[in-house]
Amino acid sequence: MKQLRILLVDDHHVVRLGLQSLLNGEPDLEVIAEARNASEAIQLARQLQPEVVLMDIRLPDRSGIEACREIKRTHPHIHILMLTSYADDDMVTEAITAGATGYVLKQLSTDKLLQAIRTVGQGESVLDSKVTRQILTYVQRTQRETSTAAFRNLSPREIQVLKLVAEGKSNAHIADELILSSTTVRNHVSAILNKLGLSNRIEAATYAVRNHIERYLH
Repeated sequence: MKQLRILLVDDHHVVRLGLQSLLNGEPDLEVIAEARNASEAIQLARQLQPEVVLMDIRLPDRSGIEACREIKRTHPHIHILMLTSYADDDMVTEAITAGATGYVLKQLSTDKLLQAIRTVGQGESVLDSKVTRQILTYVQRTQRETSTAAFRNLSPREIQVLKLVAEGKSNAHIADELILSSTTVRNHVSAILNKLGLSNRIEAATYAVRNHIERYLH
């Protein structure tokens, strides 16, 4: 049986000892080295080329996220599983952006931790269920903020008109639906194009759909 070679990175000796005991008790897992900080982690990863780095985020010299980014930059084939006590939105997104293959909390059961390590070792992503919920919330909030930024220069009425333009409605239909004159609608469309720096209705409709105007609440 081919063993999955693992580098442990944690500044607490007791934590490393416990993890080493747990992982070396599995026939398909092998801890090949331990690192106490980010610098050691980067150096050992370069020298030993483990399949998996089990990395704590809080390290004394630099963060585990910085170490992750550096390791992935030079050795993209190494899979990194962040193991931490923190489920902070920014940390999770930073870790994933840095190239982490997985992010799990230290409160995870031993069985689930072992499963996560094996999954990451196969190149598949792993997120703790609590982290997944936070990521979803973060993404949804970011999407709302992006939509808000995309349309912030438009008035509430212009937002209504643009939504209908995106639905393929003509000026006449928009006028009927919003109880406006065709001239007023035409003026709103012109103002929308001008404010968004667009040339025509097709570009306006594309812009509205791309920026998820349906999520926008003014």
